[in-house]
Amino acid sequence: MGGSGEVATYGQLEDRSVRLARALRSRGVGPGSHVAILMENNRPYLEVTWAAQRSGLHYTAINSHLRENEVQYILDDSGATVLVSSEAMAGVVEKLDLSRIPVQLSSIGDMPGFERYDDVLASSSAEPLADEAEGREMLYSSGTTGRPKGVRKPLPGTPFGDPSAAPVAIAQGFVFQGAGPDAVYLSPAPLYHGAPLVGSMSMHRIGGTVVVMERFDPRLCLELIERHRVTDGQFVPTMFIRMLRLPPDERARYDVSSLRNAVHAAAPCPVAVKHQMIEWWGPIISEYYSGTEDIGSTYITSPEWLAHPGSVGQPREECHIVGEDGAELPTGEAGLVYFAGGRPFEYHNDPEKTASVTNDRGWRTLGDIGYLDEDGYLYLTDRQANMIISGGVNIYPQEAENVLAGHPSVVDVAVIGVPDPEMGEAVKAVVQLVDGVAPGPSLEEELLAFCRGELATYKCPRTVDFVDDLPRHDNGKLYKRLLRERYWEGHDSRVI
Repeated sequence: MGGSGEVATYGQLEDRSVRLARALRSRGVGPGSHVAILMENNRPYLEVTWAAQRSGLHYTAINSHLRENEVQYILDDSGATVLVSSEAMAGVVEKLDLSRIPVQLSSIGDMPGFERYDDVLASSSAEPLADEAEGREMLYSSGTTGRPKGVRKPLPGTPFGDPSAAPVAIAQGFVFQGAGPDAVYLSPAPLYHGAPLVGSMSMHRIGGTVVVMERFDPRLCLELIERHRVTDGQFVPTMFIRMLRLPPDERARYDVSSLRNAVHAAAPCPVAVKHQMIEWWGPIISEYYSGTEDIGSTYITSPEWLAHPGSVGQPREECHIVGEDGAELPTGEAGLVYFAGGRPFEYHNDPEKTASVTNDRGWRTLGDIGYLDEDGYLYLTDRQANMIISGGVNIYPQEAENVLAGHPSVVDVAVIGVPDPEMGEAVKAVVQLVDGVAPGPSLEEELLAFCRGELATYKCPRTVDFVDDLPRHDNGKLYKRLLRERYWEGHDSRVI
């Protein structure tokens, strides 16, 4: 653990996950059952996920920042029969209806009605289950445009550790190329997200060391890289921005020369930010584009990106760009990004949504807009749900966001459509400023001019609002729905 320094060895991880798997089975939790995890980043977290993984179970890591009604929805929708939580979550847990969840464990501290995790392990056998089988995570979407949906993937149906199982194949995949038992992997994000959870468990499968941050802090992140001689890490662009905002002389104090591969994903990275990171850390920064649904992906190294700035890489599966009429578009034209292939999944309890992401050719989409260049590199321009229609013109706000994120006074920015009696929607920027920078009309005009210097005027915001912070998820994704609601209340909005 990055903050506390608490250490778990592989022997302890094996022993504790086996004991918990045994304990769950003795309580009637058989293969195919569902485990819910509601905890902060702590040492038992990965013990619990490994217990489920080796028991043929589905497991759902729940966002620890959710309100009780949001947590209740996920518990009910998933059909979980096990809840593992901690006393840090007691304020939420005490408001939940857990009458349909017979097995309740508290990993740290005491909670009414919950068995103590350590007591359960101590009374359980350390002999692995005779029928150990691969389980699978079932994570819920961020809910940035509505109710979150569980992404349910079929259980592999193979013995635990079988090389043919999808989780094993993923661990041996492309994200940490060349990593082995000597690798030290930094996981700076919450484990309830897919990338840090699967990334950490994948590193375990190849025998590397995993350093888990309890919460991200830019200074501590750099300190941990130096202290543990971190070789690999997975980040989101907002983490890059927060580290770059540190004073240059302070950044220079940390030795990051041990890094071999810094991967980022989950949200768009402004071109200027990535250039600065490559200048600082060297050409070790890779990027991938994918989704929890696992229907397709791309990958790009630093040298490739420098030759194709802004790209998320070459597709690793067959990729198609489709227009509004369903026809495939030529090179350079933006449309909905579809992949042919990928692994099977369904949106839990929502066959209509599952069907909606597949077209008549069997291609599937994550809902992103993009185009392919002549070399076959994919560029994402925005998400379909974020499109602004102003005066009948389609505007994808990511372009303006990427420009404004490069302004030295801006920490974070979102561009959205707001009600306009003439145009239907007007383009507005909502900006979080660097500490010490004062908002005001002159800065607003400066930002608007800065954007117009890079983009066509119709793509740029007409106004700027300043806020203390934006509703951004820990995985870097922005809750634009929450921003839109502030402006569209009382108006007829096409936005869900």
